[in-house]
Amino acid sequence: MTDITSQTEAALLAIAAADSLDMLEAQRLETLGKKGWVSLALKTLGGMTPEERTAAAPAIQSARASVAGALEAKKAALEAAELEAQLAREAIDLTLPAQAAHKGSVHPVSQVMDELAEIFADLGFAVATGPEIEDDWHNFTALNMDETHPARAMHDTFYFPDKTGDGKDVLLRTHTSPVQIRSMLAQGAPLRLIAPGRVYRSDSDATHTPMFHQVEGLVIDRDIHLGHLKWTLETFFKAFFEREDIVLRLRPSYFPFTEPSVEVDVGYSTEGGRRIVGGHGDAPGHAWMEIGGSGMVNVRVLEFAGVDPAEYQGFAFGLGIDRIAMLKYGMNDLRAFFDGDGRWLAHYGFSPFDQPTLSAGVGARA
Repeated sequence: MTDITSQTEAALLAIAAADSLDMLEAQRLETLGKKGWVSLALKTLGGMTPEERTAAAPAIQSARASVAGALEAKKAALEAAELEAQLAREAIDLTLPAQAAHKGSVHPVSQVMDELAEIFADLGFAVATGPEIEDDWHNFTALNMDETHPARAMHDTFYFPDKTGDGKDVLLRTHTSPVQIRSMLAQGAPLRLIAPGRVYRSDSDATHTPMFHQVEGLVIDRDIHLGHLKWTLETFFKAFFEREDIVLRLRPSYFPFTEPSVEVDVGYSTEGGRRIVGGHGDAPGHAWMEIGGSGMVNVRVLEFAGVDPAEYQGFAFGLGIDRIAMLKYGMNDLRAFFDGDGRWLAHYGFSPFDQPTLSAGVGARA
């Protein structure tokens, strides 16, 4: 018992003298740790006679309680002192002269949306919007994807547990294509519009995020064909990338809402590790890069939207806004778009006074 008493007194003195959390942790391990003297003393109780245990147990438990209480109190005191010191170090001197406020900037995605609107407005396109929380009919069924259609597996969809009043599933839209259905139902034909906005899919890596931005283009009129589609996209990309040597390649593909369907490839070269759009993809030092999907609007989609396919035809295309922004402005990681890093925004952001115009150049930097 004399040893327990002297060890307790020595431990309490050492705890009181500790001037850092590391020193305090060393004392805790020395006393209450698995190999600490209090823990070892408690283990000896099992080998004692009942009389010895009755005499020793209270003293050991008392030592344990005293040490634990001292450790807790000292830890609280040290943490409070550390907080005070931190607050003193980080104090703001209100007597210092005011600094100029940080100039805000326009996010590259917002800038590219403005560039898109400016270019397509010059081509006679209106800008249409629609709800981001969609129902299953507008997002899939009206776009020629019924409940058992394998094309639904192309989208990793975020569904809500609730349904609409008429029993339709509710989801976050996987593309901006539902806007074309709503626009055709509301306005009929002829029609010429783009629909930029946020879309959602369950995917995440350096070039994919669960939320990203897409622009849908739609033209419905008489005697529309694939030549009109290619001319529209070439004209847009020449204005967007601000160079005349844009060469597009239309490659056969499949989308349930267009027939025929084509992937759109653009020629590019690589300079200093960066892809530079321009030139013919089959030329030496050049290659083709897929940049979007498109095609002639499927007859069934026109019927779903209340447009007579015997009188009207049309084309549609979809482009990833984030992707074409990365290509134009040399960004290599899509995740940085959503990090909110002020340094990244200061480097890639645009002045709010530099509005995109075709006469001054849609890509003017701050």
